[in-house]
Amino acid sequence: MSLHIVACIKQVPDSSQIRVHPVTNTIMRQGVPAVVNPFDLVSLEEALRLKDRFGAHVTVLSMGPKMAAEALKKCISYGADDAILITDRVFAGSDTLATSYALSSAIRTIAASRPVDMVFCGKQTIDGDTAQVGPGIARRLGLQQLTYVSRIESVDPVAREIVVHRRAEGGVQVLQSRLPCLVTMMEGANTIRFAGMDDMFRAARCEVQEWDHKAAGITELARCGLKGSPTVVKKVFAPQPRANKAEIIDTAGRSARESVQALLERLGSRHPGLEAEALP
Repeated sequence: MSLHIVACIKQVPDSSQIRVHPVTNTIMRQGVPAVVNPFDLVSLEEALRLKDRFGAHVTVLSMGPKMAAEALKKCISYGADDAILITDRVFAGSDTLATSYALSSAIRTIAASRPVDMVFCGKQTIDGDTAQVGPGIARRLGLQQLTYVSRIESVDPVAREIVVHRRAEGGVQVLQSRLPCLVTMMEGANTIRFAGMDDMFRAARCEVQEWDHKAAGITELARCGLKGSPTVVKKVFAPQPRANKAEIIDTAGRSARESVQALLERLGSRHPGLEAEALP
């Protein structure tokens, strides 16, 4: 039996070109190019590797405005099979709680026609950095949750088992779990492949399926958008540039011990209370 994998992706503004409005303190998105969230590409590549090994069917799913269809087409060019965009005005202003509700509802609808064996998400998104949507989807769907995965060691579709390496404080955990499951991948686990010519042509011809809230199986509109979002962003601001320039300490002719001692003496003179705070 072929695996069915759903890879959740998000179209985000290019973080290298984001600016903050000096008066309103909000992110200025106008004129900023949109890209596929880089962490989601790591998960997509892992899903495509399973497709290469087992002939899995990969569906990419996103929630956002209609322009997010371009991000989904990009994923098709890498080798994904189907693309679904849930887009509706009722989703506007969704925080991570409302987003995980909408995506989990859509995945449940997808699974009604073809059971879903694995869901892949990026570790987090570069615009929100919360790492909450993936676990939220797993909780709502009752999936085994494997987060911060650095390597998928093995997948057995027949035995319905998966073994992964998970990054944890102080080391790496090797976990064995059952399918279906949700996996969030760490950065650096792989590198997204180059798009092949055939897949690029297929992406150009692709008609991304657009679902409104009804098609996605969402019945409780109070759990979507601003109504379903208890999180309120009060202010977004850029850190103030530091006025002090770096100071260079000449250590020529000194040993490592003497260089460290000179540095500590300089820090002690600049911050008199530092030594007392550092000592137990």
